[in-house]
Amino acid sequence: MEINRRQWLKTAALAGGFTLFNGLGFQVLTAEERKKFNPREFENPIRLSSNENPYGPSERVRNAVKNAFNIGCRYPYAYAENLEGILAKKYDVAPESVIVTGGSTEGLKIAGITFAANGGEIIAAKPTFLAMMQYAKMWGANINWVPVDENLGYDLQEIEKRITSKTKMVFLCNPNNPTSTILPANTLQDFCASVSKRTIVFSDEAYYEYIEDPNYPSMIDLVKKGENVVVSKTFSKVYGMAGMRIGFLIAKPELAQTIRRNIVAMSNIFAIEGAKEALKDDEFYKFSLQKNLEAKQIIYNTLDHLNLHYIKSSTNFIFFKSGKDINKLGKQMLTKGVKIGRAFPPFYDWCRISTGTLEEVEMFSKSLITLY
Repeated sequence: MEINRRQWLKTAALAGGFTLFNGLGFQVLTAEERKKFNPREFENPIRLSSNENPYGPSERVRNAVKNAFNIGCRYPYAYAENLEGILAKKYDVAPESVIVTGGSTEGLKIAGITFAANGGEIIAAKPTFLAMMQYAKMWGANINWVPVDENLGYDLQEIEKRITSKTKMVFLCNPNNPTSTILPANTLQDFCASVSKRTIVFSDEAYYEYIEDPNYPSMIDLVKKGENVVVSKTFSKVYGMAGMRIGFLIAKPELAQTIRRNIVAMSNIFAIEGAKEALKDDEFYKFSLQKNLEAKQIIYNTLDHLNLHYIKSSTNFIFFKSGKDINKLGKQMLTKGVKIGRAFPPFYDWCRISTGTLEEVEMFSKSLITLY
């Protein structure tokens, strides 16, 4: 009697003999690579729930942070201004257009209350990254939620229809979290250029570096043209500095000046000096992107084996339709030593899984297979 493929995979996984590394050519890190790229320690449970880079900070960044202890007695303002100048040069904008923040989350929160507190409206997709909307709502903002379309992408036509005189900001997370989708480049640029003449457009580009199309535009291009667009970026993802809390906003000088008045945390000397070095560490940058591609391929292979639908990701996580209630699946996976993403209403039978080290992703794959 012939055993079907799914049953074979499940049996092999239970026996400990199944691996999705075979034939993919992925190499175990050398001692030198481990020192340079700093993979996190394997722990139980493994946490693939927060879209953290499993590598970094790099050796060069860690050394820069150590050296920064010599100036740890200083306030960070002048050092932040220096980093803003470096970023301005990198993105070809005026230094006055760049605001260093305590992680991009601070930038999102402050921008939200700067423009929409006390009755202003923010239009946002559902689901999306909630930091701006949750915080602004606490300060009296109103949120106008627009469900994603059938492809889990932004419904830009519906968003534009809902803009009124009360709308103070349109929030775009592109690539979107948790769906991992991106908007077509031309459509996105046309939308932002048009809408920014009626209200402020906030473009959260935390995952921008993971987009595989090298010609995909950043909305910084519109900032350079003087449009009412604010862009947020972070050192948390591809640079592997999530725990150091440093990000930045880019907007035309008039908007940046307005936002800057409300910045409360900024960052710190160690994160700032680490960020400066991260921008120079091209080897780690390329390594980080390559390992993310490898980890995604293993997850794709697993989901293909299980015939589970997923979105082709432009981020460091994958959103897939598990067919199981996420709260139940989360508990089942946790018993196997794997922590997965939370619920993202209304997609209760979908799961967001972050990429990890190859060892972590292999453990996720084996664990998931045993449940189907």
